[in-house]
Amino acid sequence: MVVLGSTGSIGTNTLDVAARSGSMIEALSCGRNIKLLNEQIAKFHPKLVCIADAQQKSEVDHERVFCGADGILQMLAECKSTTVVNALVGFAGMMPSLKTQELGKRLCLANKESLVVGGKFLQTDKIYPIDSEHFGLKFLLSNAKTPVSRLIITASGGAFYDVPLTQLGSLTPQNALKHPNWKMGAKITIDSATMANKLFEVIEAFWLYGTREIDALIERTSQIHALVEFADGSTTAHISRADMRLAIAHAMFSGDVREQIAAPVDLCSLRPIEFKPIDEMKFQIFTLKDALLANPDLGIVINAANEAGVNAFLQQRCRFTDIARVVLKCAEKFNSPSVTDADALVAVDASVRAYANELLK
Repeated sequence: MVVLGSTGSIGTNTLDVAARSGSMIEALSCGRNIKLLNEQIAKFHPKLVCIADAQQKSEVDHERVFCGADGILQMLAECKSTTVVNALVGFAGMMPSLKTQELGKRLCLANKESLVVGGKFLQTDKIYPIDSEHFGLKFLLSNAKTPVSRLIITASGGAFYDVPLTQLGSLTPQNALKHPNWKMGAKITIDSATMANKLFEVIEAFWLYGTREIDALIERTSQIHALVEFADGSTTAHISRADMRLAIAHAMFSGDVREQIAAPVDLCSLRPIEFKPIDEMKFQIFTLKDALLANPDLGIVINAANEAGVNAFLQQRCRFTDIARVVLKCAEKFNSPSVTDADALVAVDASVRAYANELLK
């Protein structure tokens, strides 16, 4: 198999599952963590590797090194593996997802942005999602015979759930990166704090499961990841520990998982579970849910603006509250994008980023 984004949280967990199952790793890609990549090369002996920056090529302990965005696509074309785990971060994961399916390979998808910006160009029924919420939904829907009335995904509320609205503007990246339940990369942790992550997961669920009847609720303990309401009035819930290896294993092996991946939940030790609606005064990005479901192409705009805002915040060039401000302004300006092919998608993304970066100045 191929693992794109091998040094990130999902990538390292994927390699852990691969090592336990004896899966062979043909190719790896990473950003700039060459030290960890070299450790992975020594352990898994991939035939091909790809890094983000060609200037670091001499630091890589491997003879076949591809570089940059084009390098990932070239590497995928050379690979004989039938399974690709896309754990890249941001818009950079979109083209590798398209290329994976173009080559007829199985796409195990942790890159949210692929569906957020380009769901209409992907064969969504052939995607194996790596996400606790979408894995939970897939698990609950797999044997459902009763008509479904609503899908519900849960949100932890992120690092700032208990912080008063008036204090959000003074918070730092260091504050935001302290997620209460999950160990994740910087980008997705910030997205969790703004609720952009949950907005993205709503549109992912639309593309994956073909319904606009999707809601999100706060469940602070991250013990329940997804729920399905059925037309007969019954509701089922997916409960598991906060361990991404469970979703990864089911994606890697097409749901055919017959050994224990994560420790089972001790039902007698469950923390008190309470559901609450998302406060849209505090998490303003989530106010775009209905508009996004009505016009999924708006995902391109929201994602580009959000990436610009998150990058600026992590570099301490803007306040935490500026992320939502910029996303909302971009969604208002580019409110009716029409994207008919991948080239148009890239053009809209570039235009929105340019406008967002002007706002962030």
